[in-house]
Amino acid sequence: MASKKPAIVAELGRPETAEETAQRKAENSRKHRANQTALNLIGATVASLAIVAFLIIVVVRPTPAPAESIDYETIASQAQVNSPEPLLAPALPDTWTANDARFETTEQVPTWYIGFITPDTQFIALNQGIDANPTWQAAILNNARETGSVTIDGVTWSEFDQRDSRSPGNFAYSLVTITGGSTIVLHGTADDAEFVALATTIAAEVNAQ
Repeated sequence: MASKKPAIVAELGRPETAEETAQRKAENSRKHRANQTALNLIGATVASLAIVAFLIIVVVRPTPAPAESIDYETIASQAQVNSPEPLLAPALPDTWTANDARFETTEQVPTWYIGFITPDTQFIALNQGIDANPTWQAAILNNARETGSVTIDGVTWSEFDQRDSRSPGNFAYSLVTITGGSTIVLHGTADDAEFVALATTIAAEVNAQ
Protein backbone atom coordinates (compact mmCIF):
# COMPACT_ATOMS: atom_id res chain seq x y z
CA MET A 1 0.00 0.00 0.00
CA ALA A 2 1.51 3.35 -1.07
CA SER A 3 2.18 5.88 1.68
CA LYS A 4 0.17 9.11 1.64
CA LYS A 5 2.11 12.01 0.19
CA PRO A 6 2.36 15.22 2.26
CA ALA A 7 -0.18 17.86 1.22
CA ILE A 8 1.10 20.73 -0.85
CA VAL A 9 0.71 24.08 0.86
CA ALA A 10 -0.66 26.60 -1.62
CA GLU A 11 1.39 29.50 -0.25
CA LEU A 12 4.56 27.46 -0.56
CA GLY A 13 3.81 25.45 -3.71
CA ARG A 14 5.19 22.40 -1.92
CA PRO A 15 4.66 20.36 1.23
CA GLU A 16 5.64 21.92 4.58
CA THR A 17 8.80 20.89 6.24
CA ALA A 18 8.61 19.63 9.82
CA GLU A 19 10.07 22.92 11.02
CA GLU A 20 7.50 24.96 9.07
CA THR A 21 4.68 22.81 10.43
CA ALA A 22 5.89 23.42 13.99
CA GLN A 23 6.15 27.17 13.35
CA ARG A 24 2.63 27.27 11.85
CA LYS A 25 1.12 25.43 14.80
CA ALA A 26 2.98 27.68 17.24
CA GLU A 27 1.68 30.78 15.45
CA ASN A 28 -1.87 29.42 15.46
CA SER A 29 -1.60 28.76 19.19
CA ARG A 30 -0.30 32.30 19.75
CA LYS A 31 -3.19 33.81 17.78
CA HIS A 32 -5.68 31.64 19.70
CA ARG A 33 -4.25 32.77 23.03
CA ALA A 34 -4.31 36.42 21.88
CA ASN A 35 -7.96 36.07 20.86
CA GLN A 36 -8.84 34.48 24.19
CA THR A 37 -7.05 37.29 26.08
CA ALA A 38 -8.94 39.91 24.07
CA LEU A 39 -12.26 38.15 24.73
CA ASN A 40 -11.46 37.90 28.44
CA LEU A 41 -10.56 41.60 28.53
CA ILE A 42 -13.81 42.55 26.78
CA GLY A 43 -15.77 40.34 29.19
CA ALA A 44 -14.10 41.88 32.22
CA THR A 45 -14.74 45.39 30.88
CA VAL A 46 -18.43 44.65 30.25
CA ALA A 47 -18.77 43.17 33.76
CA SER A 48 -17.09 46.22 35.31
CA LEU A 49 -19.38 48.59 33.40
CA ALA A 50 -22.40 46.59 34.55
CA ILE A 51 -21.28 46.91 38.19
CA VAL A 52 -20.72 50.67 37.79
CA ALA A 53 -24.15 51.09 36.19
CA PHE A 54 -25.74 49.13 39.04
CA LEU A 55 -24.03 51.29 41.66
CA ILE A 56 -25.12 54.47 39.89
CA ILE A 57 -28.73 53.30 39.74
CA VAL A 58 -28.91 51.93 43.29
CA VAL A 59 -26.52 54.13 45.28
CA VAL A 60 -26.48 57.52 43.56
CA ARG A 61 -29.83 59.14 44.13
CA PRO A 62 -30.96 62.63 43.22
CA THR A 63 -30.72 65.26 45.96
CA PRO A 64 -34.13 65.42 47.65
CA ALA A 65 -36.05 68.65 47.44
CA PRO A 66 -35.78 70.87 50.52
CA ALA A 67 -38.40 70.09 53.15
CA GLU A 68 -41.39 72.41 53.07
CA SER A 69 -41.39 75.00 55.83
CA ILE A 70 -43.67 74.41 58.82
CA ASP A 71 -46.48 76.98 59.10
CA TYR A 72 -45.50 77.99 62.62
CA GLU A 73 -47.74 81.07 62.59
CA THR A 74 -50.86 78.95 62.15
CA ILE A 75 -49.66 76.48 64.79
CA ALA A 76 -49.01 79.38 67.19
CA SER A 77 -52.51 80.70 66.59
CA GLN A 78 -54.01 77.27 67.32
CA ALA A 79 -51.89 76.80 70.46
CA GLN A 80 -52.66 80.27 71.81
CA VAL A 81 -55.78 79.01 73.60
CA ASN A 82 -53.49 77.03 75.93
CA SER A 83 -51.28 79.99 76.90
CA PRO A 84 -52.01 83.07 79.02
CA GLU A 85 -49.07 84.79 77.32
CA PRO A 86 -49.00 85.81 73.63
CA LEU A 87 -47.02 83.16 71.75
CA LEU A 88 -44.24 84.49 69.55
CA ALA A 89 -44.48 83.97 65.79
CA PRO A 90 -41.79 86.27 64.34
CA ALA A 91 -42.46 87.35 60.76
CA LEU A 92 -39.24 86.47 58.95
CA PRO A 93 -38.19 86.66 55.27
CA ASP A 94 -38.86 83.69 52.99
CA THR A 95 -35.17 82.78 53.23
CA TRP A 96 -35.91 81.57 56.77
CA THR A 97 -37.80 78.29 57.21
CA ALA A 98 -39.09 76.33 60.19
CA ASN A 99 -38.62 72.58 60.56
CA ASP A 100 -40.68 72.20 63.75
CA ALA A 101 -43.21 74.08 65.85
CA ARG A 102 -45.01 72.79 68.95
CA PHE A 103 -46.51 73.76 72.28
CA GLU A 104 -45.59 71.30 75.04
CA THR A 105 -44.58 71.00 78.69
CA THR A 106 -40.85 71.00 79.48
CA GLU A 107 -39.65 70.70 83.07
CA GLN A 108 -43.31 71.27 84.08
CA VAL A 109 -43.31 74.62 82.24
CA PRO A 110 -45.63 75.29 79.26
CA THR A 111 -43.21 75.87 76.39
CA TRP A 112 -43.68 77.18 72.87
CA TYR A 113 -40.94 75.95 70.50
CA ILE A 114 -39.97 76.81 66.92
CA GLY A 115 -36.93 75.35 65.11
CA PHE A 116 -35.63 77.75 62.46
CA ILE A 117 -33.29 77.06 59.54
CA THR A 118 -31.50 80.31 58.68
CA PRO A 119 -30.57 81.65 55.22
CA ASP A 120 -27.06 80.24 55.78
CA THR A 121 -28.64 76.83 56.56
CA GLN A 122 -27.75 77.10 60.23
CA PHE A 123 -30.11 76.37 63.14
CA ILE A 124 -31.71 78.58 65.77
CA ALA A 125 -34.29 77.32 68.25
CA LEU A 126 -36.81 79.68 69.80
CA ASN A 127 -38.12 78.57 73.20
CA GLN A 128 -40.75 80.59 75.06
CA GLY A 129 -41.36 79.39 78.61
CA ILE A 130 -44.54 80.59 80.31
CA ASP A 131 -43.85 81.53 83.97
CA ALA A 132 -40.57 79.64 83.67
CA ASN A 133 -38.18 78.86 86.52
CA PRO A 134 -34.35 78.54 86.69
CA THR A 135 -34.58 74.75 86.29
CA TRP A 136 -36.40 75.17 83.00
CA GLN A 137 -33.89 77.74 81.76
CA ALA A 138 -30.92 75.53 82.66
CA ALA A 139 -32.50 72.58 80.85
CA ILE A 140 -33.27 74.59 77.73
CA LEU A 141 -29.71 76.00 77.70
CA ASN A 142 -28.14 72.60 78.32
CA ASN A 143 -26.57 74.12 81.47
CA ALA A 144 -24.56 76.70 79.51
CA ARG A 145 -22.96 79.50 81.56
CA GLU A 146 -23.69 83.18 80.99
CA THR A 147 -20.80 85.02 79.30
CA GLY A 148 -22.15 88.56 78.84
CA SER A 149 -25.10 90.61 77.66
CA VAL A 150 -26.21 92.46 74.55
CA THR A 151 -29.01 94.93 73.81
CA ILE A 152 -30.88 94.52 70.51
CA ASP A 153 -33.53 97.07 69.57
CA GLY A 154 -34.06 98.05 73.18
CA VAL A 155 -34.29 94.47 74.50
CA THR A 156 -31.45 93.29 76.74
CA TRP A 157 -30.40 89.65 76.33
CA SER A 158 -28.04 87.55 78.42
CA GLU A 159 -25.41 85.84 76.25
CA PHE A 160 -24.19 82.25 76.53
CA ASP A 161 -21.31 81.91 74.08
CA GLN A 162 -19.85 78.38 73.83
CA ARG A 163 -18.47 78.59 70.29
CA ASP A 164 -14.96 77.85 71.55
CA SER A 165 -16.08 74.68 73.31
CA ARG A 166 -15.09 71.33 71.86
CA SER A 167 -18.58 70.10 70.90
CA PRO A 168 -21.25 72.71 71.68
CA GLY A 169 -23.71 71.26 69.15
CA ASN A 170 -26.91 73.28 68.94
CA PHE A 171 -25.87 75.31 72.00
CA ALA A 172 -22.90 77.07 70.42
CA TYR A 173 -24.55 80.43 71.10
CA SER A 174 -27.62 81.37 73.14
CA LEU A 175 -29.58 84.48 74.09
CA VAL A 176 -32.06 84.81 76.98
CA THR A 177 -34.46 87.58 77.86
CA ILE A 178 -37.52 87.86 80.11
CA THR A 179 -40.53 89.88 79.06
CA GLY A 180 -43.83 89.85 80.98
CA GLY A 181 -44.54 86.28 82.01
CA SER A 182 -42.33 84.79 79.27
CA THR A 183 -38.72 83.69 79.32
CA ILE A 184 -37.40 83.65 75.74
CA VAL A 185 -34.38 81.49 74.90
CA LEU A 186 -32.69 81.41 71.51
CA HIS A 187 -29.94 78.87 70.92
CA GLY A 188 -28.24 77.38 67.90
CA THR A 189 -25.35 77.31 65.46
CA ALA A 190 -25.91 80.54 63.49
CA ASP A 191 -23.58 83.53 63.46
CA ASP A 192 -24.17 86.80 65.31
CA ALA A 193 -25.87 88.49 62.35
CA GLU A 194 -28.57 85.82 62.09
CA PHE A 195 -29.18 85.81 65.84
CA VAL A 196 -29.51 89.61 65.71
CA ALA A 197 -31.95 89.34 62.79
CA LEU A 198 -34.20 86.97 64.73
CA ALA A 199 -33.86 88.90 68.01
CA THR A 200 -34.73 92.15 66.18
CA THR A 201 -37.94 90.60 64.81
CA ILE A 202 -38.82 89.31 68.27
CA ALA A 203 -38.15 92.75 69.81
CA ALA A 204 -40.55 94.34 67.33
CA GLU A 205 -43.22 91.77 68.22
CA VAL A 206 -42.67 92.16 71.96
CA ASN A 207 -42.78 95.96 71.76
CA ALA A 208 -46.02 95.78 69.78
CA GLN A 209 -47.79 93.72 72.48
